[in-house]
Amino acid sequence: MTTIRTRFAPSPTGYLHIGGARTALFSWAYARKHGGTFILRIEDTDVERSTPEAVQAILDGMNWLNLNYDEGPFYQMRRMPRYKEVIQQMLDAGHAYYCYTTPEELDALREAQRARGEKPRYDGRWRPEPGKVLPTPPEGIQPVVRFKTPISGSTSWNDLVKGQIVFDNSELDDLIVARGDGTPTYNFCVVVDDWDMGITHVIRGDDHVNNTPRQINILKALGATVPQYAHLSMILGDDGTKLSKRHGAVSVMQYDEDGYLPEAVINYLARLGWSHGDEEVFSVEQFCQWFDLDHITPSAAQFNTEKLNWLNNHYLKLTDNERLAEMVRPRLEVRDIKVSDSPALSAICGLYKERVATLNELADAAEVFYIDLHPEAALLDAQLSAEAIPAFGDLMQLFTTVAWDAASIGAAIKEVIGKHGLKMPKLAMPLRVMLTGQTQTPSVDALVALFPREMVLARIEKNLAKKTA
Repeated sequence: MTTIRTRFAPSPTGYLHIGGARTALFSWAYARKHGGTFILRIEDTDVERSTPEAVQAILDGMNWLNLNYDEGPFYQMRRMPRYKEVIQQMLDAGHAYYCYTTPEELDALREAQRARGEKPRYDGRWRPEPGKVLPTPPEGIQPVVRFKTPISGSTSWNDLVKGQIVFDNSELDDLIVARGDGTPTYNFCVVVDDWDMGITHVIRGDDHVNNTPRQINILKALGATVPQYAHLSMILGDDGTKLSKRHGAVSVMQYDEDGYLPEAVINYLARLGWSHGDEEVFSVEQFCQWFDLDHITPSAAQFNTEKLNWLNNHYLKLTDNERLAEMVRPRLEVRDIKVSDSPALSAICGLYKERVATLNELADAAEVFYIDLHPEAALLDAQLSAEAIPAFGDLMQLFTTVAWDAASIGAAIKEVIGKHGLKMPKLAMPLRVMLTGQTQTPSVDALVALFPREMVLARIEKNLAKKTA
């Protein structure tokens, strides 16, 4: 059997966005499922728009998602001699020809065609045909090279996602494969790359469907094996419109900055247009075992931020507290917050990880343990009643001697509310506010136990002083 060879071939004219990441994931998983080879190719022939920063962003995104490639990255700009060699071979074989039509002549041609209600297209005036006399090449014009597209019949393929797709060759004009300065064009470079790299399966977005018949015809002219194609439908935003920058789809690395775990993003991307029964949560290893092209839906997938947040929370809960602390620490340091040894950041992460959706929310929760906290006066006033103030005096006395663990702290709190005839919220709510500036926290005894004893006493004393001053 032929070894499966897939590729991800982004253009470095922007960042690696969610749609591109899903294409990379599906191409990677298909190769992994079949013990094949996954190739990374950087299609950087758009010199004006390609940037080193965008190339690095693609590499960073692939690395963050752990989509390791077996070969590459290959850069098209480094393969120019090969492209020119193949173009010359096509010229010599009669599969391509020089065209001297100027841009101004093409504009006039298209304008006349539109005026007649025709589809604008090149009319083949420089295409050599038996018995046809071509004009004399004009001086001073650098010709482009055009591919001789078959003028009859059709080009079809069985798309592994969309099914049978057919294009009439009469609808395809003669594609430019090299510009006047000799640089090859996108559709031609893709063909030569896929041929030379032995790509067996091209998995890409359905915005490339119209390119596919042109590429198939060039491959056939070269005597190359035509790969199988699978075109993925677009991803829609939460609002049902095409995913764009206004949905936050700027870069995969933005999800890292926003506090998502790569395993959550991978799991979520896997379910964008593909399914394995009703399975929602699965490991990368399971995904590679299950993945196939038969269960990719041909209809558009819709992004759902709530589901991504739910998945991220799931993976946060499964993540080791020490690893969480390693990821949260730099998010605190960038806020100029110095993380001390007590309380341990890993312990804070362990207490809060079930309550948050992202690492950034976990950093928000941890922040209050390491800053000079000043709860909002209105919030403290709303929670700390006059009848609770004497109870806090007794609570501080117990807190100075009690064993510093959640069970002992909880027993002390219950003893005080029993002595003063209070309900738990009357003491627990203002205590939460004094310690964190918030009313919603994990259980109050576990919360208090995280803080150093001295810090708890100091924060209670400071806030009581504001009420009794």
